Amino acid sequence: MSRLKHQPKPGDLIEIKRPLYQHWALYLGDAYVIHVTSEDESIPALSAGSVTILTKRAKAKKQLLKEVVGTDDWEVNNKYDRSCTPLPVKEIIKCAQSYIGRVVTYRLLRKNCEHFVTMLRYGKSVSDQVKKAIRRTFVLAGEMVASAIFGGVVAAAALPVFGPVVATVGAVVARASGACACVPLAIKIVKALFSKAFRKIRKSN
Repeated sequence: MSRLKHQPKPGDLIEIKRPLYQHWALYLGDAYVIHVTSEDESIPALSAGSVTILTKRAKAKKQLLKEVVGTDDWEVNNKYDRSCTPLPVKEIIKCAQSYIGRVVTYRLLRKNCEHFVTMLRYGKSVSDQVKKAIRRTFVLAGEMVASAIFGGVVAAAALPVFGPVVATVGAVVARASGACACVPLAIKIVKALFSKAFRKIRKSN
């Protein structure tokens, strides 16, 4: 196996590929990592993510890499080095050690496990998987709203969330066409609206 995949150095980011998401840790050296997980020591690794989401609290723990990984695949993944400059290794490790045993705030979109370790390595938090998840959600929501509009039904509960502009655009296009053949056009329009909203959210983060 190459060093890039399975021979971490202190300060490296470790990506652990769970069944439905990626868990992240930072390598401290001597086979140990630091990561954020549930405060409850008895909760299995696969369930810890769900618990932290519900409680909005997590604990920074120092554990053996093999214990955190379990049977999942993993690799060294310092992918953000392309756009962010890593801090000196001694500074990374010193900061990481200061967090060991501390309870921290957990927010899925702003303060998750990936945000935590990138903050240690770069001095700022980054999380690609959150951006990708938000983007997929907006695209799916756009398609659902467009389909609802051209099916003759716009869910009343969705209007306060997505705004009257979606319904207005859909109504105008629907009157102009009066046919389901324009559904692809509607989807493009609504996707554009959601894409614009997504960019605003990303900038605010």
